[in-house]
Amino acid sequence: MHPRLIHFGHFSLPTYGALLACAYLIAIGWAMRKAASRGISSERVADLGITILFASLVGSKMTLFLLTPQDFLSPDGVVRLLRSGGVFYGGLIAATVFGLWTLRRRKLPLWPVADLLAPSVALGEAIGRIGCLSAGCCYGRPASVPWAITFTDPYTLESIGTPLGIPLHPTQIYLSLGALSIFFLLELLDRRRRFDGQVFWSYVLLHGATRFVIELYRGDEVRGFLIADILSTSQALSLATLAVATGMLFYLGRKTPTTGEPASA
Repeated sequence: MHPRLIHFGHFSLPTYGALLACAYLIAIGWAMRKAASRGISSERVADLGITILFASLVGSKMTLFLLTPQDFLSPDGVVRLLRSGGVFYGGLIAATVFGLWTLRRRKLPLWPVADLLAPSVALGEAIGRIGCLSAGCCYGRPASVPWAITFTDPYTLESIGTPLGIPLHPTQIYLSLGALSIFFLLELLDRRRRFDGQVFWSYVLLHGATRFVIELYRGDEVRGFLIADILSTSQALSLATLAVATGMLFYLGRKTPTTGEPASA
């Protein structure tokens, strides 16, 4: 892989950062296009996207620090933390909290906007996970499958701790393909949704299910475990989101018909 897209002297452009920026631009562009077609202010959706991006970045890295503070208390700990991808669920929780706050402040309809954004989040993750592959983070367990990948760049070992010269499950690709599949499923569901909030909570449900399974193939210890080597932090959060999403789909399905209510510009 190529963890540094450009490297010249003391300057380097991380491939992860470049792909993350591309993921954001494509995702917010997709959301803005859909917003305009539904009578929702695309400018307000863009503002919401900026809030979600910032909150997710801070939340993911703060969660990573809280899970493994010993890895980032060294003199170069801040640099290592900035280079790391972070914990997705930490970013998701922070983005949800600040996103809800922005929705209230901007007086945007909650579930219609959440339905609009959910496919974009999945699309952004599908692209961003290729950045994880380039950086070497979120790596898999040793594997003998034909599609196993082997990292060889010393920079990935230095910055992330990725093992070199060992065939590993390409869990970053698994996560990317899973997110891309969810994106297409959500787009299909969005055209047939029966109630507001159905697309968003279906995203939470599908993401939780796929993440739980893919975690079985992860090999990076930095993500943390709640039960020895059996249940990782992300798996525990996946089970929690599965339960919440199932409950919300049942609750909203009985309570709320689809309104398609446009927001004021």
